Order: sequence, then C-alpha cells, then structure tokens
Amino acid sequence: MKVILMADVKGQGKKDQMIEVSDGYARNFLFPKKLAVPADSKAINEMKNKEASKQHKIDVEKQNALDIAKKLEDIVVVFEYAAGPDKKLYGSVTAKDVSEALAKKFGINIDKRKITLATPIKSFGRFSADAHLFTGIVGKIAIEVTSKQ
Repeated sequence: MKVILMADVKGQGKKDQMIEVSDGYARNFLFPKKLAVPADSKAINEMKNKEASKQHKIDVEKQNALDIAKKLEDIVVVFEYAAGPDKKLYGSVTAKDVSEALAKKFGINIDKRKITLATPIKSFGRFSADAHLFTGIVGKIAIEVTSKQ
C-alpha cells in the first residue's frame, strides 16, 4: 500500500514522502497514530503543491539574495571613529556595526551573524567583509574607516 507520511517515521521515511508499506502496518500503526494518509489522488496532488510551493519560496529567497549581492557591489559603508595618537581606534568595527549601518543608511537588512570580517577592524583604511546571503551566494561589503574631525 502506498502512503504519504505526515511526520518522520523512524526506519520508514521523512515527512511528505510517499512510501510503500504493508497493508497491516498502515492500517494498524500509521493511520491510527496519524503518521500517514493513504496515497490517493487528492493527497498526491496536495503533496506536489507543497513541494512546488517550497521550491518557489527557495527560488524567491535566492533571487532576493542575488539582488542584495548586486546592491552591495556599489555600496561603501563609511564609519567615523576617534583614535589615539598611534592611529589605533578606541573601539573596533564589528559585524554588528556593519549590519546596523547597512540597515540605517541603505535599507539593507543582513543579520550580523551572516557578516564575516577577515580580521578585526581596529585601524583606519579600507576593508572588505563577506555577507553570506544564501547557499553559495556571498556578497562583498566595502568598509571605510575614517577619523572623526
């Protein structure tokens, strides 16, 4: 008997997967515990619609990530910090600072955990950071640190 799993079943399969099981196993275990439904045309159609919806959502997220990566190419995030006599910053520029500046100045929301700085920024100059936007899509963020006048 073909059934569609409504939850993960150990040794059988994952949720929304169609599997072949014995009639007794389906009637006596899977159906009473609402772990599966019979694989009739309605259930199969529903499963395909869920799959298509999930794929569409992934495609939209990927396109949004590509758009953000393209925007990041033209952006330079500028920070003004005070420094000591040896030209070292009193603080440092962190991924949180970069994330907040992108949101405030450019309207681009990127989680601070997705921004990777190669080295901690503790001096003046131009730096680069990576923003991991989606699987396989990495945007480059240009960062410039200047002295406060």
